[in-house]
Amino acid sequence: MRAAVAGSAGAPAEVVAVREVAGPGLPGAGEVVVRMLAATVNPSDLVTISGAYGSRTTFPMVPGFEGVGVVDAVGPGVPGSAVGRRVLPLGSAGGWQEFKRVEHAWCVPVPDDVPDEVACFAYINPLTASLMVERFCPPGTRGAVVTAATSAIGGHLAELLAERGVAPVGIVRGTPGRAVADPSLWRDVIPTSDPGWRARLREALGPRGAGVAYDCVGGDVGGDVHALTARDGAFVHYGLLSRAPLPAACFSGDGARVELFRLRDVVHRSEARRLPALMAPVFEHLRRGRLRTAIGPRIALGELTAYFEAERDAGAAGRPPGKVLIDPRR
Repeated sequence: MRAAVAGSAGAPAEVVAVREVAGPGLPGAGEVVVRMLAATVNPSDLVTISGAYGSRTTFPMVPGFEGVGVVDAVGPGVPGSAVGRRVLPLGSAGGWQEFKRVEHAWCVPVPDDVPDEVACFAYINPLTASLMVERFCPPGTRGAVVTAATSAIGGHLAELLAERGVAPVGIVRGTPGRAVADPSLWRDVIPTSDPGWRARLREALGPRGAGVAYDCVGGDVGGDVHALTARDGAFVHYGLLSRAPLPAACFSGDGARVELFRLRDVVHRSEARRLPALMAPVFEHLRRGRLRTAIGPRIALGELTAYFEAERDAGAAGRPPGKVLIDPRR
């Protein structure tokens, strides 16, 4: 079969190549083989390829933590009725290939009324946003801040917060051509390219500060947002787009508590049988047209290396909006 293989740690344009590899083989006890229908590229894939998770990553490896497929074969102990069922094969990388072998317990059934190109993006961003709002934005929360507001998950957070009557303040870099998906959901959107952005954020939040802040940037921007989060509020840190850690002052105990949220930790600490229940609210939102991900380039698996090369050459300002949709069958 064909697979996109990261041969070593590094930039994807330099280390990822599509090539013929051995097939998945017969599934063992409790396992299935999933024929992948669609996959995508997430920051978690790129961080893994970079070698940042050296203690749990062995190269060569097939990336791809998110995608949808159909059960093609089952091993001993798996009901034969599972064959032909569309699933999200969670718990491991391996989406960037034609077939993925995985434990059946990690396969979440996809409702029939959720299309492939919607189900493909149902896991990482929608589930993360849903769990973070449920856990850290109780009724009565006053004021919210979301960094990287133009990202897919930033839009998801704004939708979910709006359901609770909270219009967040969005923090963005101010990259030309980038905008929040639905401006009506935001109280204000503030670019950090504006020298006075901190004062503008302070004014938007008022003297009490934000009741909750969702930060996937870290670094000085994260530190500044933390400083404007209420002492009795929650600063939820779930990413590091700046590649710089939060300032040590965030953990001194003098300000808002820092909640470190990692979807991988939540999922792997849960019993596999609970995964469908975790995903059920997300599927319901998707049915209602919420938490949808804008799709950008649609590419064949064989075009993935060329896609990474074009992204590298274009830089952040030249990237098309939306997330890439990979067809592993081509």
